[in-house]
Amino acid sequence: MRIKFFTYGIAVFISSMASHFYFNTGLLFPIIILLLLVIGFFNIIQPKHAILRNFPVLGYFRYSFESIAPEIQQYFIERNTDGKPFSRSERALAYQRAKNIDATTPFGTQLDINQSNYEGIKHSVFPVKVNHDLPRILVGGQDCTQPYSASLLNISAMSFGSLSENAIVALNKGALKGNFYHNTGEGGLTEFHLHGGDVTWQIGTGYFGCRSDEGNFDAEKFTEKANTPFVKMIEIKLSQGAKPGHGGVLPAEKNTEQIAKIRGVKPHTTILSPPSHSAFHDASGLIHFVALLRQLSNGKPIGFKLCIGQTNEFESICQEMILQNCFPDFITVDGAEGGTGAAPLEFSDGVGMPFEPALIFVNKTLIRLNIRDKIRVICSGKIISGYSILRAIAMGADMCNSARGFMFSLGCIQALRCNNNTCPTGVATQNKMLMKGLVVTDKSERVYHFHKNTLHAANELLAAAGKSSYEEVDGSIFMRGDEFSHLADLYFPDNLGSVTQY
Repeated sequence: MRIKFFTYGIAVFISSMASHFYFNTGLLFPIIILLLLVIGFFNIIQPKHAILRNFPVLGYFRYSFESIAPEIQQYFIERNTDGKPFSRSERALAYQRAKNIDATTPFGTQLDINQSNYEGIKHSVFPVKVNHDLPRILVGGQDCTQPYSASLLNISAMSFGSLSENAIVALNKGALKGNFYHNTGEGGLTEFHLHGGDVTWQIGTGYFGCRSDEGNFDAEKFTEKANTPFVKMIEIKLSQGAKPGHGGVLPAEKNTEQIAKIRGVKPHTTILSPPSHSAFHDASGLIHFVALLRQLSNGKPIGFKLCIGQTNEFESICQEMILQNCFPDFITVDGAEGGTGAAPLEFSDGVGMPFEPALIFVNKTLIRLNIRDKIRVICSGKIISGYSILRAIAMGADMCNSARGFMFSLGCIQALRCNNNTCPTGVATQNKMLMKGLVVTDKSERVYHFHKNTLHAANELLAAAGKSSYEEVDGSIFMRGDEFSHLADLYFPDNLGSVTQY
């Protein structure tokens, strides 16, 4: 292709110059051809890009199309039931509820429900009246002196740094209006989290916000912030679903002077949180740390978040709780399908237990050890609808957190640009120009409406199943497609020889 490019290019250049001299057509076209030839020459001598070496100038089209491939896929190819990690229909549902507009759909389901992976709710022919009060759950165990009444649905961990300051402020103001909590993420408690909404302060392995100069846990800094009135609960992050066993990642492009000062790190460098905590190294140390944070916070609810990997390790943690007679007030279970701003692909795709088996395992383990009544179980992992909330409760959760659902309410379009600072909606970027596109007053209202309308939808599903309380929800109200083959055997047996004919 290189030979053809220069052969045809030089021929066109000579022809255009001849046309200029004989017919006075001007020099613009020959200059353009000459510039393309010069660019092509530099393309073939550069050592980094094989495509440009083999296809001078033309290779740029490949990179241009690649850069807009997600948009082409989303706007021209994707069907309503397509799209990962959330389908177009799921995103549309979040947008409609955030905008407080009609979220109904016409003409029937677009899903193929005659499949073994179909899931649905067994409705009652005698549904009960829908409760319009939004459900709340009291969090606080035997050693908690400041229990907290939490909403059934809350904002999951998303750090300032991963998200813009406008996004964080909008989330917090929405949480204030809707009376639900806002998890800070491991990036620390910042001024943008303190706009009146209830806060769960997450303590990660980097100890941002309560970090010594050496990067270790600083009890004095923790005590000062933990006793801020807006901080209602503290969550120790052991791992997250999108990259379990790997520390948090803040790309250098998003690590501004402001964020570096808040976190106590060097600006404009990629920040990799350690994969594990330095304040403890085993199950015994974790439970001691829970007790320490409860003491330093004057009795506020303390819990930890994890993605399940080796199940025996979680069992050991539970045994240590019993041995020390010290129980966390809550455990947040994250599934391997959880979201993140930046993760290595191997961790995102191939490490950690998925949400469903993880939640079932944690719930059954706590029941088996007779400590389930001492601990609230919070779940996170693709919670976006009323149906997903009921499904999580049926598998053992007391309450739910959602990150990407609330990102959609802020205007996220699933552009998949979270890790390169070019989020077009101003949600996951530190680019000041892009950030200005996110108007806090408008988006905080959408956060509020998404929460309210999603919980109302959950209440409607609960009533349709004939249940008056979320405590009545269990696996018996759900059905799966793989059950239908058994139903077919019951109602349409293969052998009808014994049936009397009339």
